[in-house]
Amino acid sequence: MESLSPNIFVNDITATVEFYKILGFNAVMTVPEDGDNLVWAMMTNGSVTIMFQTFESLAEELPQINRADGGSLLLYINLKDIQGFFDAVKDKVTVLKGLEKTFYGATEFSILDNNNYVLTFAEHEA
Repeated sequence: MESLSPNIFVNDITATVEFYKILGFNAVMTVPEDGDNLVWAMMTNGSVTIMFQTFESLAEELPQINRADGGSLLLYINLKDIQGFFDAVKDKVTVLKGLEKTFYGATEFSILDNNNYVLTFAEHEA
């Protein structure tokens, strides 16, 4: 195994792409390519890749893919300069837990994305 890229199913993919742009992600590939009526998008920020897809695009092929918004998925993203990143996004997103130092030496904060998923950003001491 070499990598893991979550493919997260969402109701409003256009709103999701716009939300993740606030966090510094860029859309590197979409279906369709022209950006209208998207059903899938791959976004990256540094070496982090996340894919988003509409439920409808796989409803017939994989009906097992379903859920209410949010749920038990938490994305844990390591980064550098957490204070700078926190300062850049804190007024543009819903912060669930502000910057704090953990017992295992990381500085973290958590936000809620536009699909009610929790994203925790962390910087670990060297």
